[in-house]
This record gives sequence, structure tokens and C-alpha cells, in this order.
Amino acid sequence: MPLKWTIDHAQRMVRITAQGEVTLMQVEEYLDAVVVADAMPYAKLFDCTHMVTHATDDEMMELAARMRAYAGVMKGGPLCLVVATPEMLDYTRRYINLAQADRPTQICKTVAEAEAWLAKQKA
Repeated sequence: MPLKWTIDHAQRMVRITAQGEVTLMQVEEYLDAVVVADAMPYAKLFDCTHMVTHATDDEMMELAARMRAYAGVMKGGPLCLVVATPEMLDYTRRYINLAQADRPTQICKTVAEAEAWLAKQKA
């Protein structure tokens, strides 16, 4: 499975790791799991270091629309994306811009940087 996640209710943290090709359907499965677990307000660390995607513009718009719909009915927690390639940097920036979520977001180069940034958001 290209996307793996853990939901830590005690720490109010979701950690997502992507490995290889990730599709819109896989991201939607992850989002469904987070909603069912009532973890949308939790901080999220999304490690895209080893992620590849070929999401189309239409798929990016579909994902953004879903995120905007969620934002209309539930609060989202801070999101930090760890990105290692220019291609993924482009995708993550487009996602952030299109989703227009009212929550802190950050792009980092390492998991350690992401953890430090998220720790400041919780303080």
C-alpha cells in the first residue's frame, strides 16, 4: 500500500507516509479513515519524501473540492508536508493553494523539521 498512516488519539497526531505511486483513490481512502476516526482536527505530518504521483489537474481540483467541503463542516488541524523533489513540491503547493483550508500549513525538507514545526503549532 503506497499510503500508510497512524492515528494517535492521545497525541492528537496523524502520521502519513507515502511510498511510490499514490493515486487520488488512495488519498480518498486515507481521508475517509481520518474522518471516521474523528481525527480531522489533529496535526498531520505527511511524509512525501518517497512519493510519486501523476495526478491530473482534474484530480487535483477534485481533491481540493473535497477538502474545501470538509472545511465547511469540521475544523482541520495543522498540516506539514515533507517534500524531497521539485515535482512533489509543485503538487503540494498546488494542493495547498487549491484546498484553501483555514489551517496552518507548511512544507519542510525533513521529518525532523516537520516535527519541530508541528510542535510549535501545538504550543
